[in-house]
Amino acid sequence: MLIERDPNGDFILDSSELAERFGLSLADLRRHMRHGSVVSTVEIGTGEHEGTKRVSLRLGNRLWRAVLNEDNEVQQEQMTVFRGKTSGPHLR
Repeated sequence: MLIERDPNGDFILDSSELAERFGLSLADLRRHMRHGSVVSTVEIGTGEHEGTKRVSLRLGNRLWRAVLNEDNEVQQEQMTVFRGKTSGPHLR
């Protein structure tokens, strides 16, 4: 997946590739995005992870994460589907 940065430093991801990863049509993903159902976060690596970033996108009970290197190339990605409640994992 190609991940770029805009002049403000925001990450730009390809919608059609994201739709595929979430198992949705492009139209369905865009509908979820318009409704604010897709939540994203970016974490910046420190210490031994300096220079990396982790991009996470959540939609319902699905969480897609990608670890990027210094050049914003995907080094690893993972899709997690949470069972049961869609509010996310709970720590005990």
